[in-house]
Amino acid sequence: MKEFKFKISGKDYTATVEDLNGGQMKVTVNGQTYQVEVPQTKAQAPRVAMAAAGAQTGGPKNVNSELPGTVTKINVANGQHVKRGDVLLVIEAMKMANDIVSDVDGTVQRVAVTPGQSVNQGDLLVEMVADCVAAKPEVAPKAAPVAPVAAPVAAPAPASAPVGAKVVTAPLPGTVTKIVSKVGDTVNVGDTVLLMEAMKMENNITSEFAGTIKAILVEAGAQVQCGQALVELN
Repeated sequence: MKEFKFKISGKDYTATVEDLNGGQMKVTVNGQTYQVEVPQTKAQAPRVAMAAAGAQTGGPKNVNSELPGTVTKINVANGQHVKRGDVLLVIEAMKMANDIVSDVDGTVQRVAVTPGQSVNQGDLLVEMVADCVAAKPEVAPKAAPVAPVAAPVAAPAPASAPVGAKVVTAPLPGTVTKIVSKVGDTVNVGDTVLLMEAMKMENNITSEFAGTIKAILVEAGAQVQCGQALVELN
């Protein structure tokens, strides 16, 4: 077992490294233990998924540092869309480069660090908004017929996408600030159809389909939820 003592931003750290079998190492920093794998071909730590754990449901996802070190590289910018597993930035700790990866699909709202900056465990690295994931509908079991009962009148639900239709949906909750397209316009994949504000940032909402706009299902100023239908195309 090897022991190291060092300072980061004036704070003392004590780390121990114990070699295990198969390229595994047990690293303890100020009492917090990590098990890491060191490939034989290069001295680089495994990719570390730093975004919030759990199911991807949409909404804010902060990426915090799980280890002290120095930011050596930043791979993303504000407003950039990333996929799960993409490397957001690299932190050097104990002479090993650690890839900090996203564990959700989402949009970078703010990069909170700069190259060369020293960070401590728990420091904010990146603010993100995770994409929405539509829930699969549950099929209810058939029930015995009952006498009809007048149902109370409910408020109309937000517009939803017809089955099989080409519909642009909200990737995150927010406010529609501007409608860029109109009914009858022809759009290509990647064209912006409207703008939304979320977490004090304006987001371009683009079409995943090519076609002609059949209906615009929201108005400027409307509050929309994650997964809500915005624009329908032919």
